[in-house]
Amino acid sequence: MSIGKEYLKAVRGRFVQLKDLGDRSVAQLNDQEIHHVPGPESNSVAVIVRHLSGNMISRWTDFFTTDGEKPDRNRDGEFETVPVTKAELQEISEAGWKTLFGALESLNEDDLMRELYIRGERHTVIEAMERHLSHVASHIGQIVYIAKMLKGENWTTLSIPKGQSEAYRTKPTGQ
Repeated sequence: MSIGKEYLKAVRGRFVQLKDLGDRSVAQLNDQEIHHVPGPESNSVAVIVRHLSGNMISRWTDFFTTDGEKPDRNRDGEFETVPVTKAELQEISEAGWKTLFGALESLNEDDLMRELYIRGERHTVIEAMERHLSHVASHIGQIVYIAKMLKGENWTTLSIPKGQSEAYRTKPTGQ
């Protein structure tokens, strides 16, 4: 396999893992908990999910022919509290992920050095994917942290449980 194909496979795999972490975290929350704001300058899980979805749709729709910051995107509006249920939030999330994964599936190794624009700044596809991967990872980390904080002792771990590292080391499960 060429390095370009391997890179595309690896990036897609990382996005799948991040989606799974976010989905499994949100699944542990109820309709009220998704709206909990941990502090005055913080965002709720619902706001973060709406922002991620808006970002994915803006960045990866017509990404070779239009700027990644679409004129019809209301980024500031993504950070406003909007009453949504967990089911509605899941639909919002899926729309973003569908756009991202569709874009990734459309790419081949010859596209990796092609140029695109985000907020008027030129990027190669590799740079845009790396930028987006780090952005998504930071927000998924926020979602996990907020969910874990809210659930406390009722949190179901998403990786190796505390005190079980040795058991994992001798019999890894892929987490």
